[in-house]
Amino acid sequence: MDWHQIWENATKPDNIPIAAMLFLVPFYTWYGLRQAFHTDRLIAELEADPQKAKTHHRKIFPFKPGWEREVHTWPYLMRIEFLAAVIVTIILMIWSITLNAPLEEPANPNLTPNESRAPWYFVGLQEMLVYFDPWIAGVLMPTLIIIGLMVIPYIDTNPLGNGYYTFRQRRIAILGFCFGFLVLWVGMVMVGTFIRGPGWIWFWPGETWDHNALVFEVNRDLPDLVGITSTPGKFIFGGLVVGLYYLATGYALHRLMSITEFHRKIYRRLSLLQYLTIQAFAITMIGLPVKMLLRHLPRAFGLPAIKYIWVTPWFNV
Repeated sequence: MDWHQIWENATKPDNIPIAAMLFLVPFYTWYGLRQAFHTDRLIAELEADPQKAKTHHRKIFPFKPGWEREVHTWPYLMRIEFLAAVIVTIILMIWSITLNAPLEEPANPNLTPNESRAPWYFVGLQEMLVYFDPWIAGVLMPTLIIIGLMVIPYIDTNPLGNGYYTFRQRRIAILGFCFGFLVLWVGMVMVGTFIRGPGWIWFWPGETWDHNALVFEVNRDLPDLVGITSTPGKFIFGGLVVGLYYLATGYALHRLMSITEFHRKIYRRLSLLQYLTIQAFAITMIGLPVKMLLRHLPRAFGLPAIKYIWVTPWFNV
């Protein structure tokens, strides 16, 4: 997509929130990690100097005479929240006045849009529908996201990092959140907005969107590529491949997360059920980038893309 198309796509009323995310998400991610690294350096200093740890108030900025040792809700916090609410209200008013609502004409059965694009907050879900069955991408994955958020307090038993920014003491939680939110959600929204063109065709950056383009892609199921054509054979072969993926990825994650002594301490606090829950959610999250690579990487070498790995009469993975 050339610069003109990028600008035209980013300034559509529907895509203004996505264009804002391109700047707001990296900024606040950087700001939060910056605060976390400051705290980690302070924690390292206090651990190295026990005498300083007895007198330091354990805040990033050292205490100075005349400063309040405790920040009260009123007026400090309430004043900031009130100003933030006023600023956000003004921004929304200016937004609603200057930009027209992205409403189109009444539906016409004789005129079907070349691309039926979901609202910006569902574009990532629409992109996931390319790689999985509709009930998996539209029902199972959102349900797993909700359940995953619900079980976090029950599997994350690390008492450190509550009430202050830190990265060293909450590596697993922060990296898991960044991968799930930045890669699997924000990344999918960006792909569906700036990579998927007319007809939901994949256009690499730099390619011009052609509204008349016809792409005849060859997508083959993995059992077909290895010569398995019977339904029971596809079921057994696909189940074995998916099972091996879970075992291999789970072992790799176990080795990766057990490198440091800190993570080994976490393992001792986790029950078997908590540990297996973390592994199951992490491996399932990694499955989306794997499916995307299996769909797009073979085409770069002129090979058929892999559509499904596990083909059954009830579902396809």
